[in-house]
Amino acid sequence: MIWIIGLGGALGAGARYLLGNMINRGIHMLHPFPVGTWIINITGSFLLGIIAHFYLTNQISDWLWYFSGVGFCGAYTTFSTFGNETINLILTKKIKLAAIYVLTSILIGFISAAIGLVILK
Repeated sequence: MIWIIGLGGALGAGARYLLGNMINRGIHMLHPFPVGTWIINITGSFLLGIIAHFYLTNQISDWLWYFSGVGFCGAYTTFSTFGNETINLILTKKIKLAAIYVLTSILIGFISAAIGLVILK
């Protein structure tokens, strides 16, 4: 099972890197808000909600759950980058922006995961 998770994780990390670069190209110069990580974490939460729905309703197998939910989504979303970007905003005295980033990431991420979980019922 570890190799299935690793393969999904490798694909998720690659997707995160490519999408993050594409989103952030030029945006950071316009605004310090970490748009790339925010979008990736929100879409990853939504996707994980959908995959969890399929798994919890026995519509996908264990190996597909480990590959897509644990591996891909686990590597696609990133708590460490979220934490680092929040600290950088605080260190550059952008406290209000850091608070907005944290609150919207948590609230919208939770709502996205919940929508993904129930949208197919």
